[in-house]
Amino acid sequence: MPSLKEIKGRIGSVKSTLKITSAMKLVASAKLRKAQTAIENMLPYERGLQSILAAVGGGIPLAAPRSGGKVAIVAFASNSSLCGGFNANAIRETRSRVKELAAQGKQVVVISVGRRMAEAMLKSGYPSPKDLTRLSGKPEYEGAKALAEELRDGFGKGEFESVELIYNHFVSAAAQKVMREQYLPMAVEMDVQGGEEADEVIVEPTREEVLEALVPKVLNLKIYTVLLDSAAAEHAARTVAMQTATDNGDKVLQELTLEYNKGRQQKITSEILDLVGGQQES
Repeated sequence: MPSLKEIKGRIGSVKSTLKITSAMKLVASAKLRKAQTAIENMLPYERGLQSILAAVGGGIPLAAPRSGGKVAIVAFASNSSLCGGFNANAIRETRSRVKELAAQGKQVVVISVGRRMAEAMLKSGYPSPKDLTRLSGKPEYEGAKALAEELRDGFGKGEFESVELIYNHFVSAAAQKVMREQYLPMAVEMDVQGGEEADEVIVEPTREEVLEALVPKVLNLKIYTVLLDSAAAEHAARTVAMQTATDNGDKVLQELTLEYNKGRQQKITSEILDLVGGQQES
């Protein structure tokens, strides 16, 4: 049985840990609110552009399939840990997809966004061709645009036959879902009004010029939206993880406090019995 001094030391250690987890939960919660607002404001705009693109109709650049190149996987995770299964789930999905493609005889390149993903893929033999740590830490449109342009350029030149995105989607403050989506070649659904009605849309100056301007914007915005989505999911996962850690710490603290009080009571009782015994002997 541990001594009272040891138990008291453990109580102090748990209290210190609780201060850290509580503070981290507050920070993550504040970041979550900001990230959630950002993604909720961005999604309607992205869907609006997708709707316009679908309405404009066929002949979309970068929609034609390629063959002979590598399959590029852009995998998103965080730069730090202490966020539950957020990183582990994205890494597991990425490794599973890489294994699946390798079994098909495909050449794969994994472009890691986030330090944890980069480290995991490096160990798996798929080093990221560039460092995109900053994009995970601080999502920004210009960085997303630069990445999107590189992916379009690689796809256009035939270096990539396809590009896929793997990331955690923010469902709610308590739930995240790992997503795998095709980025290139573009897959654009027909307008919700019906495929034939899309031909009736009046386009100025020309359909080709509108598509030439619109397609890059849609692809740029997709990368940026995924960055925001992943960031919101990360902060949500960390908030839950720190809340769980705080709750578990409170339980441990209660158990240690009870054990300490029992031990202290036993020590007092033992001292009283020794005192009484000594008086009777005298």
